[in-house]
Amino acid sequence: MGDKLRVGQVYRYASGKDPKPPTLDGFPNFHHVTHSPGRKRALLEAGINGMAKVGASGVMRRPTILIRSSPWKAGTEQTPWHDVFDMDNGHVRYFGDHKAGLSAAPGTTTGNAALLDAFTGHQGHTPEERAAATPLLLFRAVPQNGKPKGHVEFCGVGIIERTERLVQWGGREHTTFVNYVYDIALIDLTSEDDTVAWDWIQARRDKDMSHAQALELAPQAWREWVKHGSSALPRLRRRVARTQVTKVRDQRPEPSSTDAADLELIYRYFDGRKHDFEALAAAVAARVLRGAGHGYVEGWLTRRSGDGGADFVGRFDLGSGLAGTSLVVLGQAKCVKPDTLITAEQIARIVARLRRGWIGVYVTTGAYSEPAQTEMVEDQYPIILINGMRLVSELRSMARDDHGGDLSACIKHVLGSHESTVTNRRPEEILLQ
Repeated sequence: MGDKLRVGQVYRYASGKDPKPPTLDGFPNFHHVTHSPGRKRALLEAGINGMAKVGASGVMRRPTILIRSSPWKAGTEQTPWHDVFDMDNGHVRYFGDHKAGLSAAPGTTTGNAALLDAFTGHQGHTPEERAAATPLLLFRAVPQNGKPKGHVEFCGVGIIERTERLVQWGGREHTTFVNYVYDIALIDLTSEDDTVAWDWIQARRDKDMSHAQALELAPQAWREWVKHGSSALPRLRRRVARTQVTKVRDQRPEPSSTDAADLELIYRYFDGRKHDFEALAAAVAARVLRGAGHGYVEGWLTRRSGDGGADFVGRFDLGSGLAGTSLVVLGQAKCVKPDTLITAEQIARIVARLRRGWIGVYVTTGAYSEPAQTEMVEDQYPIILINGMRLVSELRSMARDDHGGDLSACIKHVLGSHESTVTNRRPEEILLQ
């Protein structure tokens, strides 16, 4: 048996691409793990790296497409988009490689062409068609020792569920351009201990290996998908089981850490500025709700008085057309000292406002007491809780993506963008816009 890629493992991706040493600088060597004797190296030079097709079983088969996301480039002129990797819920939203200023049609760039071709295979109607489909191996660049390049984290095996053409902004001329975005399902690798055997990819590179023979080396979830098709994806999707009640200590940053300092900064910045914190909470809630690939529409902030227990309103969209529905989202924002606990009574205030088909979001700089969480679980409250540590994490990501890591600039931008959205409209009006 050959080497395996493990989900969550960080690999050294050195410029020398020497496959001999198993480890480099204390990390597993990417080029060692992915080495196929006598064949070209597996590469992550581009964002979308399609291996050359081989003729097998009478059709052309692409062994794999290796995808690399570089979060540190997000928001730049060259890479204005922001990929989403929600590994806990098995979802990746990945943007294609068309860019501002390119004369080629969006679907003809090297990366988009490869992914659109893979999408056709992923929509195969029969097990025979799906057996030849291209697996996606997803990675994201992770900084080490302050350096953004040279290390990648393996994120799993993907199947494209949807593609969408959309208009993006970018380039030196600040123009708009059309690109593709891909919604990718990460499959469950529990049966393989969260690993992928490189032998599978090697078999797919061998023209003398039939689709059926190569499939024997595939992860179990991939084999199940080949057998049953897209209808099986909901049960084959990667899910990370987590306890429904989180201990208070696990909701707070480590003392003296950067996150702790950031949380204190946020608290001091908004202490006594309730309405400004509501704007920040609304932006963070929008980012969290969009993170799983669903549609979320930001609505408005409520008036300073007479808000009836809700501080902001939004809309959560599921599906589309006759096969879709929209939910009203009521948000509560509470800026308190980071060592403060939110009680069950405080959560109940927003829950009491929820009607059938509505959900709540509670955003705070504090933490949620364990009894409050227990009551929420036992009574099945339709509410999402965002604690201070999650708040800092999301704001840090927003600052990195759009403001060069400047947290203060990020906060000022959020406040500026919500200046004109304060109203006393009824929450259900969000369903009409």
